[in-house]
Amino acid sequence: MFSILPKDDGFFDFFERAAANVHKGAELLEAFLTHYDDIENRARQIRNVEHAGDELTRESMEMLNKAFITPFDREEIHALISQLDDILDLIEDTVNRMVLYRVTAPTEDAKQLAQVLVKCSKIIVEIMPALREIKNPRVILLKCQELKALESEADRIEQHGLAALFDSRQDPIDVIKWKDIYADLENATDRCDDVANVVEAIVMRHS
Repeated sequence: MFSILPKDDGFFDFFERAAANVHKGAELLEAFLTHYDDIENRARQIRNVEHAGDELTRESMEMLNKAFITPFDREEIHALISQLDDILDLIEDTVNRMVLYRVTAPTEDAKQLAQVLVKCSKIIVEIMPALREIKNPRVILLKCQELKALESEADRIEQHGLAALFDSRQDPIDVIKWKDIYADLENATDRCDDVANVVEAIVMRHS
């Protein structure tokens, strides 16, 4: 049995635009770490995407505050918008740290974490349109499981990266720097997992 969701394409438009913006940010982060040249310009592009995400968040929150009828519970909409915004914040934090810390070259583990984040954001982009009419909840839930599996993979990569730092007996300052950077990258995938949790709750409630 399927519930009939109140028709308000505005919120769904925001979800899809925000997800696409997150995916763009993740791709720019991957390119930043892969090429690691023209750093200031690449960092500026990522900051611009994050600022666009902030504007989307602001507009969607204004819409939420004014809306009389919403397609999902207000708490669910707020959580979904907030988690998407948090992913972009952590992408920007990663880049800002690398610039601030004057990192000379990215590690392979950092590159792998960015690749996982791109995969996560691509799945989120695929999920958002399916929320307009939850006719096939199984497909949505399977994609949520893919996000959870990728988050577990990110945990493994982070642990590998940290272990490699200590095994290589690097300068303690470099260890601290990379610990922070790895944390930002892994936390970004955590927020993707949080998106999956919110989506699962919406699907279970409305299908």
